[in-house]
Amino acid sequence: MTNPQYMTGFGNHFATEAVPGALPQGRNSPQKPAFGLYAEQLSGTAFTAPRHENRRSWLYRLRPSASHPAFTRYAGAERFAPGVSDAPLAPNRLRWRPLDTAHQSDWLDSLTTMLVAGDGPKTQTGVAMHLYHASKDMVRRAFVSADGEMLILPEMGALRLLTEMGRIDVAPGQVAIIPRGVRFRVELPDGTARGYVAENHGQPFRLPDLGPIGANGLANPRDFETPVAWFEDVEGDYELVQKFLGSLWTTELGRSPLDVVAWHGNLAPCRYDLSRFNTIGTVSFDHPDPSIFTVLTSPSDVPGTANVDFVIFPPRWMVAEDTFRPPWFHRNVMSECMGLIAGAYDAKADGFRPGALSLHNQMSGHGPDVASWRGASEAELKPHKIDGTMAFMIESRWVFAATDYALETSALDEDYDDVWADFPKAQLP
Repeated sequence: MTNPQYMTGFGNHFATEAVPGALPQGRNSPQKPAFGLYAEQLSGTAFTAPRHENRRSWLYRLRPSASHPAFTRYAGAERFAPGVSDAPLAPNRLRWRPLDTAHQSDWLDSLTTMLVAGDGPKTQTGVAMHLYHASKDMVRRAFVSADGEMLILPEMGALRLLTEMGRIDVAPGQVAIIPRGVRFRVELPDGTARGYVAENHGQPFRLPDLGPIGANGLANPRDFETPVAWFEDVEGDYELVQKFLGSLWTTELGRSPLDVVAWHGNLAPCRYDLSRFNTIGTVSFDHPDPSIFTVLTSPSDVPGTANVDFVIFPPRWMVAEDTFRPPWFHRNVMSECMGLIAGAYDAKADGFRPGALSLHNQMSGHGPDVASWRGASEAELKPHKIDGTMAFMIESRWVFAATDYALETSALDEDYDDVWADFPKAQLP
């Protein structure tokens, strides 16, 4: 199989065909599409959404996606998409060590839901945080989420995402976005893979406004890559698993659903290399707000208060004068879920390894641990590069609730509060 090819730009209107002549010219739904293909529109927003926010693509496929038997409940992926307890939610800070034991399963069945924020797919608000640790390819089966778009963040091992609209290779240090409703399966080029998935139930991710920064900086549109058309012509047994209103359902198609020969539009999967993020920071004093590290945002109905923000803390120079340089102590109206892809995080000296997860819900006090605070307070302030690291944050206006599994797993760090236990009292004159 040849390597995937890509087109560049975020939210661009693309046109691509795997077979010359398959893509109609001058119209979307001709009476007789070429080769007997079926024209089908995939809408990621309402028809009447403003033009600058409207996302949709036209697909030209071997058979309509509507052609399938009734769905029945899916018995696999037992840790994926469970509900959360109705018990009162404690405001505790939480942290989990990496889930080190690989499931003897594919990417789908290894998915483990850890945190859920907002009302979810019923009201199209909020976000869910999943982990995966897979050891097998998905073979003759595909997955689709009707509940939200999926931001996939590999931490160990590359993934090959074979989607209706093309193939994407994504390795640690890169991320992929699969829009709501796009069908795909996952192969493991390295044999095993571990990482994170943020499932956004709200408005689709977009690039944040730059405001006073100006026209350039942060994640630049040209660095996002969307695959060219590719299709799979496979007959026989082929399972499709769909996530719908938080539950998993399955049907047998009798063919591959990855059969789109050509497509055009601006709703499509894509990937982004996090090393291309143009980090902006202070060149005088004080630590800038972490919002300066926002890669993507899903807005809510409250201006400036996101349904979901995807934020990274990449390698960068620290030069601020007379400044405590790590993230400061704070309490936030937004809830913060953090993961680590590589290296160490500058606010935690110990206990937070790649593959780990932490949660600081709204108004929960948090910040550097004692060792990080002491080291930064006493450090000689000279230009210093934080290198070999990549941490990220999924931040939401909604409060996260942990699933029963997340609260019961042995990976839960029962002693997390202790990292703030031994700060010395300030000495007044």
